[in-house]
Amino acid sequence: MMTEAKTGTDNGLEKDPDQEQEVVDGNEAETEEDAIAKDWYVIHTYAGYEKRVMTNLERRVDSMDMKDKIFRIMVPTEKEITSRSGQKRTVEKKVFPGYVLVEMVMDDDSWYVVRNTPGVTGFVGPGSKPVPLSEKEITHILRQVGVVEGKPRIDFDVNQVVRVVSGPFKNFEGKVEEINREKGTVKVSVSMFGRETPVELEFHQVIKF
Repeated sequence: MMTEAKTGTDNGLEKDPDQEQEVVDGNEAETEEDAIAKDWYVIHTYAGYEKRVMTNLERRVDSMDMKDKIFRIMVPTEKEITSRSGQKRTVEKKVFPGYVLVEMVMDDDSWYVVRNTPGVTGFVGPGSKPVPLSEKEITHILRQVGVVEGKPRIDFDVNQVVRVVSGPFKNFEGKVEEINREKGTVKVSVSMFGRETPVELEFHQVIKF
């Protein structure tokens, strides 16, 4: 545990300037390390070996102590409902057959661990240079497989006048009283029969006036 050097003259000694410089340098180094960006990369695999590659890579990350550089490993799948002999079945379908996603800090060591995992045929990218997915691309994929939920865009604020564009209150105008981001709803006060009535609507049902 690092103990902080005392300041002042409680023991009659002044702080060692070299010691102060060492602590500052250590903090700077820690900040630089925290600033290292991790990205999502796509790797090619032999068809049908996606989950086996994921398992092999997870084992290599553990055995080669690479948990600080290689994080999540994913074979994106989605559920599909099929019918066979009159029976409804739910099956998992690979979204990108022949590919595995890896969240990692790319350097020579992490590249070597991933590239030399049995079943991996290479990274996606021009030549031998891996290219990370953009934030928009990975967000879309994670939403598609249910890892993260999409956050609805809100173009209005409390006390703002909005117009209802769908539902039984279509074409009504009213003032926003409350926004519930968790439920994805907005409470709008509309004028009905000569009196203000609060109605609860979904975000997509209103637009700012």
